[in-house]
Amino acid sequence: MNLLSDKNITRVRLLVQWLFLLWIIGIGIRFGLFITAVEQGNPQPFFSRPAGVEGFLPIGALTSLKHWIVNGEIHPVHPAALVIFLAILLMSLLAKKSFCSWICPVGTLSEAVHKVGARLMGRNFRVWRPLDLLLQGIKYLLLFFFVKIILLDMPAFAVGAFLDTPYWAVSDAKMLHFFTRMSATTVTVLAVLTLLSLVYRTVWCRYFCPYGALLGILSLLSPFKIRRNPQTCSDCRQCSQACPAGISVHTKTTVVSPECTGCLTCVAACPHQGVLAMQPSFWKKPVPVWVFPAVALTLFMVSIGAGMASGHWQTVLTYDDYRHLLPMLPYLSH
Repeated sequence: MNLLSDKNITRVRLLVQWLFLLWIIGIGIRFGLFITAVEQGNPQPFFSRPAGVEGFLPIGALTSLKHWIVNGEIHPVHPAALVIFLAILLMSLLAKKSFCSWICPVGTLSEAVHKVGARLMGRNFRVWRPLDLLLQGIKYLLLFFFVKIILLDMPAFAVGAFLDTPYWAVSDAKMLHFFTRMSATTVTVLAVLTLLSLVYRTVWCRYFCPYGALLGILSLLSPFKIRRNPQTCSDCRQCSQACPAGISVHTKTTVVSPECTGCLTCVAACPHQGVLAMQPSFWKKPVPVWVFPAVALTLFMVSIGAGMASGHWQTVLTYDDYRHLLPMLPYLSH
């Protein structure tokens, strides 16, 4: 069986998603052991702090991006946050919203929930199209809010001052506690989103994720797009029925949409070879289906490697710094 054929690319994507999820869970466990060692007053940690945990600090990464732009330097406290953020932006510029469909742990769990819902109820439901379009606007409003207050309104001196605060220094520990010490409000919100995702596909990703909104806008510039050959298309509409974003693929020669995540589900669903392909407009010959995910994942890994090689990965904070800062955490969370 050719795992890299059009029909099997969905299985490959599922494998990649869950491998990344397991890797991220491993990072979380390791960071949890590091923070536990700090909180217990151990003279040395059992495990070193994994810099990858900073991938869960996107708002801080946006602040670090502005600091880099206006002050010309990458702030040394949580540099991996910016490196990961830039890697994901580069993926979207060159390879659609591939981060959302191939790497993002939230996307992976959201897909798993909707599959459970489909098994329980025999199907997932679709939101009424006008309401669906209205709800999609929420994530763009949230994106505008963060872009306005950080990139547009926050002065350069304030950006640097914020990144020098103890609040930013322990933001990784605060994020860990968000997951390990959930408030009743957090549990309620997550429960509601989970229940909605059982009925309607990927509710968080589709309607509320400002990160996804940003990546969707950037992805419009990507040379990679789903392209349909109308001469060989049988108009069976299986591509449109399979598309998790609800895009009418069968009506388009080229799919230009910020909602397309590059999941290749439509390519896998097409019953005819060579009708649909994810490829750049400048490349006229058929591109094998595995090329797109290979490009996307390579961009991510090479970007992370460049951050490590350039010395912008590990924080300058020491274990002793964490021992000094963590007792302040309850007073920095409000």
